[in-house]
Amino acid sequence: MDIRRVSKMVISIAVAVIILAGCSSKAPETPTVTGLELTIEELAEFDGKDGAKAYIAVDGVIYDVTDVREWAGGSHWGKFTAGRDLTTEIKTLSPHGVSKLSGVPVVGKIVTK
Repeated sequence: MDIRRVSKMVISIAVAVIILAGCSSKAPETPTVTGLELTIEELAEFDGKDGAKAYIAVDGVIYDVTDVREWAGGSHWGKFTAGRDLTTEIKTLSPHGVSKLSGVPVVGKIVTK
């Protein structure tokens, strides 16, 4: 083999490795959950109405959206309501998915009793 063929092969392999490395997508990290343990029925009490905290659950994690402007009064643009498990809605209907939940306080997890 001549040096040019070896060089081209090495460059081709290096480019392929760089491209594949750039294509890998990390799944969002699941936050460490401590604190409240609520059932779905108990979560419903945190609907953001009449001074109540506004909590939502996604993938079993409870987020406090009380101070998130877009969740004023426990409603997100009139489409979603706090006090519920919104996993399906956030993952399938929301244009931004779970990405907007990073930075939202995690207050607990959903449990079955």
